[in-house]
Amino acid sequence: MTREVRAFAVTVLALATLGIGAGLLWSAVSPRAPYQVTERGLVLADISTQALIAADGWYAVITGGLGLLCGAAGWFAGRRWMLGVLAGLGVGGSAGAALTYWVGSTFTIGAATVEAAAAPGVKIVPGALALTANGVAVSWPLLAVGLFGLLEGMHGYRESPLRQPYGEDPLTGPAGGPLDGPGRG
Repeated sequence: MTREVRAFAVTVLALATLGIGAGLLWSAVSPRAPYQVTERGLVLADISTQALIAADGWYAVITGGLGLLCGAAGWFAGRRWMLGVLAGLGVGGSAGAALTYWVGSTFTIGAATVEAAAAPGVKIVPGALALTANGVAVSWPLLAVGLFGLLEGMHGYRESPLRQPYGEDPLTGPAGGPLDGPGRG
């Protein structure tokens, strides 16, 4: 039981640590939406900008890719502690996705340039990163747990007696007769 808890804790900490790097990467590659400075505060300068959607897309690509990577690595490395690693993928993936959002929206990496047509004397500034499609926040844990389950299902089916046709014994062959081949019969 303590090994399962240890596998859970190590998995959660590893995925949360990856979330910090993923947030910095998201901040570096995502475009910033242009905002206009007014007396009421910041207002979206170009309502037809695709920067908001691009930020969601980059977040989904980065966290989804890490989810697939972590799911495969967790399945291959955690064969002895399946339940702890699987639970760690779900909780750690959620923590990593949350840290990715927090780090990416807090720190600006690289040049944050924006392009928008503005009237003379109007100041345009880059906006902070934010998710407009909140559903992409579950891509990391969903893909990690999903791939882990898929790999385990394929592995379990390969070793399953259900793969044998009905009425066939794997040791004696069809209809109880000896199998032909090297080392059998």
